[in-house]
Amino acid sequence: MTVDNKKEQEREELHRAIWAIADGLRGAVDGWDFKNYVLGAMFYRYISENMTSYINGGEWNAGNKNFDYAKMSDEEAEEVADTCKDLIDEKGFFILPSELFCNVIEKANNEKNWKCSDGSEMLLNEKLNEVFRHIEESAEGGDSEENFKGLFYDFDVNSNKLGNTVAKRNERLLKLLNGVAAMNLGSVENNEIDAFGDAYEYLMTMYASNAGKSGGEFFTPADVSVLLTKLGTVGETEINKVYDPACGSGSLLLKVKKILKEKNPKGDDDVNVKFYGQEINITTYNLCRINMFLHGVGFTKFNILCDDTLTNPQHWKEQPFELIVSNPPYSIKWGGDDSSILINDSRFSPAGVLAPKSKADLAFIMHSIAFLATNGTAAIVCFPGIMYRGGAEQKIRQYIVNNNFVDCVIQLPDNLFFGTSIATCIMVLKKNKTDNKILFIDATKQYVKVTNNNKLSPENINTIVDAFAKRENIKHFCRLVDYEEVEEQNYNLSVSTYVEQEDTREIIDISKLNAEIIEIVNREQMLRDEINKIVAKIEKD
Repeated sequence: MTVDNKKEQEREELHRAIWAIADGLRGAVDGWDFKNYVLGAMFYRYISENMTSYINGGEWNAGNKNFDYAKMSDEEAEEVADTCKDLIDEKGFFILPSELFCNVIEKANNEKNWKCSDGSEMLLNEKLNEVFRHIEESAEGGDSEENFKGLFYDFDVNSNKLGNTVAKRNERLLKLLNGVAAMNLGSVENNEIDAFGDAYEYLMTMYASNAGKSGGEFFTPADVSVLLTKLGTVGETEINKVYDPACGSGSLLLKVKKILKEKNPKGDDDVNVKFYGQEINITTYNLCRINMFLHGVGFTKFNILCDDTLTNPQHWKEQPFELIVSNPPYSIKWGGDDSSILINDSRFSPAGVLAPKSKADLAFIMHSIAFLATNGTAAIVCFPGIMYRGGAEQKIRQYIVNNNFVDCVIQLPDNLFFGTSIATCIMVLKKNKTDNKILFIDATKQYVKVTNNNKLSPENINTIVDAFAKRENIKHFCRLVDYEEVEEQNYNLSVSTYVEQEDTREIIDISKLNAEIIEIVNREQMLRDEINKIVAKIEKD
């Protein structure tokens, strides 16, 4: 068996295990809600193993191969923490041995409860609640506080979703922890963290595809994420800062690390990108931070914040960004149109108008332009309507075209995203273009059919990216258009306006068709004559 085949087999086994856990535990709980418990348990296991590996490999073992942090007493562990002041500074958190994932499971399986100092007993749900609180408290006052604060918010150990009784909840919690413990997630000591990241991606895909809009709006399919990242990194092997103003679960941001790693022959150590993102939904904000950790991104390498990007952006000090990738929510409401505050905002004021209250799409575009570095690239998924609608949206398009910010518009196939079958576009923005032209690409036929959705294959992605990089005309596929032509079209940026679709209808040869009709008529007459002869003979007899 080849290495690739072995990895694929291990991945499939992991996916089956995840499905079995989720399917067996959710019961009456909606799958999209229950994934918070599965992902929360995976995260708890990951940071427990990460902490243990870090300490076991440190100066405290004094060459003792049998040294194991997980087997130490809490008192001894606290001495370790006091001895090494940079422990929390390095990892961002601290977990006592008795509160490690492996030890909590062992005790829950064998003794069922914990003895408290006052003689009372603590059940599993109470113990988990205490452990999660201690993990977050360990980061308080440090640089990692913001990255750990509220991470277990959606892991509600007392929720009725887990069961109507305390006993039922604890039964399901133990099944969950045992299921996650049995997952083959690789060895943290050997930095084999891909399994954790892959498990996360699989869970998100599984739930998003079955949760409709409630799940799909938080998740950008991996193939679209790869396309956006490759478009944004053409000609680049290093990116210092990448930003997503509507980061969702963070899948888009993390694809940048993967693509840069593939481009960089020196390996992952030289991929020093830092991730910045903002997300308005607190549940998804927590998912994003968990996603960062599960993909091996330390707390010093990401800054994900929770707030409304359009009305309260959180990264003024960190901008501008060399790369912006985003799939903002389509046509959401915001405080646009007549807002005296927003019209004077430096992000939106240059266009002279605000995006409509009911359609914030172009507000995200204006925000991205404002936060984009002079030498940077932004690749943003857009709703097609913003490319041709009139009114304020037309005036904003006029502004961004007149200032030569639009580098490329790509029409994607429909049915790529979970929860919606609509076709989408990608707008690529730059501030340092060397020409005054816009490339339009019709990629509506670049897909493969997978179950109920369409998907961009690696070949489809490469075809689109190659056309983007070369900026050449290809009949029925892409066309480089002068500014003047876009101006003549009243700043319409729809791909179909500039790229002629191929006529696939069959050409009919009229002469040949007429000859076939004559032959059919003659044949019909022959059959009639034969029938008449038979009838006449019968009548004669």
